[in-house]
Amino acid sequence: MELVWAAEEFEPPGVGTFIYPPIFGEVTKPVVQLVFAAIIVGAVFLLGTRKLSLVPGRGQFALEYIYNVARNMARDQIGHDFKPFIPLVLGLFSFILVNNFFGIIPVFQFPTMSRIGFPLALAVFVYITYHYAGIRKHGFVGYIKHASLPPGVPPFIAPLIVIIELFTKFVFQPISLALRVFAAMFAGHLVLGLAVVGGEFLLHAGGGLVVAAPFPFIGAIAFTFLEALVMTIQAYVFALLAAVYIGAAVSTDH
Repeated sequence: MELVWAAEEFEPPGVGTFIYPPIFGEVTKPVVQLVFAAIIVGAVFLLGTRKLSLVPGRGQFALEYIYNVARNMARDQIGHDFKPFIPLVLGLFSFILVNNFFGIIPVFQFPTMSRIGFPLALAVFVYITYHYAGIRKHGFVGYIKHASLPPGVPPFIAPLIVIIELFTKFVFQPISLALRVFAAMFAGHLVLGLAVVGGEFLLHAGGGLVVAAPFPFIGAIAFTFLEALVMTIQAYVFALLAAVYIGAAVSTDH
């Protein structure tokens, strides 16, 4: 993050903080982080499951715990057809979690999901998955009926309900899925950057302002722990909502 200020004027970090020049070709730092996150997730699960034992060590215990979180999400939200979707829910949670935590890891210091294109791409993937699962379960016509008209709706308001339901499932859900994690990562990174840049400005300002310099740094440290919690919650919520949408698509009830 580049620290920019004039001698007597503080310039807070803005949208430019999230723009990185290409490293080579069209590849930027966030793209490299995205690929690196996929490698990390794949390597951790491959290496961590090579030699499983009945009495798990710390590494196996941690992986089993993460797996059980994803499995319980899939089971509770999707129902008896949940097993084929466990890898998807597990992959989404792990992948987003690693990309989010890049924002507080030295060297990286940038949450990949604060670039809207990345969570939007994941949301589109989930969008295709749950609609495909619903069509495969009910057939195309059956799925459209299942997704658009809840049972027991009075005929005189059925057209309005159909419009609302179709808009929700085909437009609003993928957009809201992407915006949740994006907004949290964008705002968190901006606030953390503001605290650090503010402390740096006070430190260099001289005079009585130097006395106040430690407080933004203390706030940045405290906010980092809060941000770590938010990063975990957002990864969990994204995976959970993916399971909810799949469950709604394949359910026999509305």
